[in-house]
Amino acid sequence: METTLIILKPDAVQRGLMGRIITRFEDKGLAIVGCKLMTISQELAATHYEAHQGKPFYDGLVGFMTSSPVLVMAIRGVGAISICRKMMGATFGSNAEPGTIRGDFGVSNSFNLIHGSDSTEAATREMSLFFADGEVQELNRAIEGWVYDMSGGDPE
Repeated sequence: METTLIILKPDAVQRGLMGRIITRFEDKGLAIVGCKLMTISQELAATHYEAHQGKPFYDGLVGFMTSSPVLVMAIRGVGAISICRKMMGATFGSNAEPGTIRGDFGVSNSFNLIHGSDSTEAATREMSLFFADGEVQELNRAIEGWVYDMSGGDPE
């Protein structure tokens, strides 16, 4: 099992897409183990996007991410990082395939609805920025045996 950070960006929140996007992750069998609505501070945005500092889009990105509330989630499952990224679709909504979150709900190349950690290292770093100790739950769901084949002892 791995846990990844997902952020429903200001455009997803403002457009009333939170429930529809959350449902997609839950329908897939992934567990939401942390969730909060928040407005990202300038300082947190600067830390989160520090790898992009100095790039032409940086100021616009920080301005956008701090402009309105976001929904921050910790999502857990076997292969959660890669599964969530596939579900999100291509970065630019105009290029995203139908059936993905961005492909179904987005057309903008600037407003792309959702952020997801791109690696185990990024997920660990990002989770620590947005969730304090104790805010991500251990969740033993009775349905795990119906989501994953547990016949070998480990979920697959």
